[in-house]
Amino acid sequence: MARVEQVTKLANASSARRKKFRPLGGASRSLVGKLVLLLLVFMTVPVILYSEFRQADSEKRRLLLESVRAQGRLIAEGLRPLLSREDPSPLPDLNAAVKPLATDYAGIKVLFRPASEHGLEDFFFVASEPPVPAATLQAERDRLIERGVLDKLVQSCQVQVPIALRHLQDSGTEELLTSITPVTTKAGCWAVITTHTSTEMLGTAIDQPYWMTIEVRIASAIYLGMAIFTFGLFYSIWRSIMRFRDMARGIGEGRSSGRGFAAENEVPELSEVAEEFDRMTGALRDSAESLRRAAEDNAHAFKTPIAIMRQSLTPLHRFIPADNPRGKRALEVIDESVDRLDYLVASARRLDQATAELLDATREKINISRLLERMLGAYADSLASRQLTLSMSIQPEIVIRAGQDLMETVIENVIDNAVEISPIGGEIRVDLRRAKGGAVLIVRDRGPGVAPEDVERIFERYISLRGRQKEEKDETAGPSARHFGIGLWIVRRNLQSIGGQVWAENRPAGGLAIVMGLPLAS
Repeated sequence: MARVEQVTKLANASSARRKKFRPLGGASRSLVGKLVLLLLVFMTVPVILYSEFRQADSEKRRLLLESVRAQGRLIAEGLRPLLSREDPSPLPDLNAAVKPLATDYAGIKVLFRPASEHGLEDFFFVASEPPVPAATLQAERDRLIERGVLDKLVQSCQVQVPIALRHLQDSGTEELLTSITPVTTKAGCWAVITTHTSTEMLGTAIDQPYWMTIEVRIASAIYLGMAIFTFGLFYSIWRSIMRFRDMARGIGEGRSSGRGFAAENEVPELSEVAEEFDRMTGALRDSAESLRRAAEDNAHAFKTPIAIMRQSLTPLHRFIPADNPRGKRALEVIDESVDRLDYLVASARRLDQATAELLDATREKINISRLLERMLGAYADSLASRQLTLSMSIQPEIVIRAGQDLMETVIENVIDNAVEISPIGGEIRVDLRRAKGGAVLIVRDRGPGVAPEDVERIFERYISLRGRQKEEKDETAGPSARHFGIGLWIVRRNLQSIGGQVWAENRPAGGLAIVMGLPLAS
């Protein structure tokens, strides 16, 4: 039985029913699909903007550096006459000469290496505007040497050195060294360094990754806040929808806390939806209860006149003589019609009750192992009258969530079918076991089975194939009194109402197997 082997995947029918195929277009309409699309937008837009802004900043940085380096050359040319003076030495007058050339946002520092020296360590700061402590100038010179900025000056004191080096002063102020312009004289090699503390300069990505600029950081913080708010909004909506789902599942599985959708809702915009759900749930429960009451009332109303008719026929059987065949035949037809009417009333009641269970299935914890053993024990006389053998394998203490009457109806219909179609001296086997996510109940008989094309149709309403290989269905007069064709239909509907399922399979050695998946109680 290949399909029975798949029961571990199918036993938890409530979950399986939710995993239906959905067209690809549904993803774009779903909340998750829109969230994924929004996530892609949030990931793509920053990348594009970052690339464009970085390119713009790069161009801005290039233009600024060209400007300040041209400024450095002008300053160096302005100092050249003083630096070229041999006697007296320009050093005493250098600070005074540098001071008017500096501005509020641009500073000047001068390095000097005597003509008799040739190493990097032989460069010394000899002037600075604004003034800087000697220790700070020494540290700055060491950093220039470490970064390799002065290497070209050692080789040739002729080429302007373009630099973009951030430097943190002792005061905590950050400055940017933008250019080194050399001036060669007989006394040695002079290097005029221009520095900037302007916000315009330090606000760019000069000498640092672009993402460290203040603009990018502020934009990133705003963007991150917007993303958190947006996804938080989606999460809030998703959480409310999931709460609705859990509530609906709890109502369907009989685990409702008694609180309505409106009481569980946390999103004001969904309050009207929650109230409509509450009204719909209440209407379904009221409808189910009305159907149950109507089924009982109608059955009682019809059963009484049927019983009176049956009792009234008893004296008629005695009064009509045996030599009156037409009278005897008329009584037989009346008896059959009363039996038929009685069975139709019982079937109508069962149909109404099955419909009510679909609307509002009763749920409670049921020890199906004990219930099955008790019900099978009640079939001892029926089995003995037909010389049938009952074998069973029932795992103990299997607890499912269903209605007591509902499961009794399911078991009774399946066992009655097996008993009726089994040949004299045949065997009926009942197995109950746990499976992944549920329980499996299998009832096997040795009857004639069902034609392969009708295996699924035996669960349709008014389809009766008991002991035959063809469909018996009367559209006008209705089915026969003993073969109304709703037993297995009720079995399937009852099991579906509690999140279970049922199917049939022909046995290789002959007979039919009815396989039922039942949801375990959590």
